[in-house]
Amino acid sequence: MRFEITFDPLKDAINRIQHGVSLGLASEIAWHDLLPKVDGRRDYGEVREVGFVRIRGRVFCVVFTRRNEMRRIISLRRANKREIHRYATNV
Repeated sequence: MRFEITFDPLKDAINRIQHGVSLGLASEIAWHDLLPKVDGRRDYGEVREVGFVRIRGRVFCVVFTRRNEMRRIISLRRANKREIHRYATNV
């Protein structure tokens, strides 16, 4: 299943600098393969979810919010070794 994605262009520019990845890459997420959980580390004023999924053969970490049938992308980065291992054991 694919969802329409949206993101802040300024956040996209920052994400490209920090992580070397455009938030636009999230358009390739196969959402049914995502392993999400609610990010309850602090009150963001909205429910944020963090999930891991393969895109183009690599494991990525995506932070997003649900807005009806859309997904607002907050962050997208390559998963680190620990996260890749955790992802592989849960798939």
